[in-house]
Amino acid sequence: MTIKNVTIAGAGTLGSQIAYQSALKGMRVTVWNRHVESAETRLHALKDAYHRDLKLSEADFNAGMANIVAVTTDLREAVEDADLVIEAVPEAMEVKEAFYEELKAVVPDKTIVASNSSTFMPSQLVKFFGDPRRFLHIHFANEIWKYNVAEIVSNPDTKPELVEEVIDFAKAIGMVPIHLYKEQPGYVLNLLLIPFLDAAMALWVNGIASPHEIDKDWMISTGSPSGPFIILDTVGLRTAYQISLNKHQATGDEMAKQVADKLKEMIDAGHYGREAGQGFYHYPDAEFLAPDFLKEVT
Repeated sequence: MTIKNVTIAGAGTLGSQIAYQSALKGMRVTVWNRHVESAETRLHALKDAYHRDLKLSEADFNAGMANIVAVTTDLREAVEDADLVIEAVPEAMEVKEAFYEELKAVVPDKTIVASNSSTFMPSQLVKFFGDPRRFLHIHFANEIWKYNVAEIVSNPDTKPELVEEVIDFAKAIGMVPIHLYKEQPGYVLNLLLIPFLDAAMALWVNGIASPHEIDKDWMISTGSPSGPFIILDTVGLRTAYQISLNKHQATGDEMAKQVADKLKEMIDAGHYGREAGQGFYHYPDAEFLAPDFLKEVT
């Protein structure tokens, strides 16, 4: 495999995870973000999760951090040696367009460029980058150290050998690659997940049941370890808000607007999920961790 130097553009919830996971598995990683301090905070905050879920020692965590060679606001500096750039900027078309306009002016000709977009397709974003031969998507699930899937889909003009390179890269950083043979909005994971979350949020917005009761119903009835609102807190309500807003703007769906408005109220209050310490639950001692959570109705 020739991919050794990886640049992650955008160090939000998932971008920081991709950066650290790649570094932990021996890649030489550079992180580009508009704010260095917030990127470094998110990266260091992963230590507890890796220790909790993978029993990773502090020494091993720090060894991974040592492979993150730079966190910078200078995009030219960030990509100058990159074999692969993974874009993980916010899920808004105008933000992605602005990023790719900036990227294409500085990225080397050798570099493979991939988006981690959760809802947009390669054919929607490649026009902003301009070189379809080396452009594709690689989409990760949140908490990638546990839910280690990488969905990979190219555009019709991506060089086949580069697709194989990215599949090999996914394996090298501990992912199970899921190769999609054609574009599909939502890939596999989100095509199944987003309608589920939308249905749960519609129940909440319409006052049918509380988020905790909806989660309990799902968890008890199916045996699932998580309900939809636990998932939303983990993903982050800012991402859910942007997806709902995009849906309303694209389709005029009134329920999507109502959901976006309700999520915006929570976000404006600083309650945007697990990362913030509060979303639909309070963290770190979330209500769903209580022994009687699936017994008592709130």
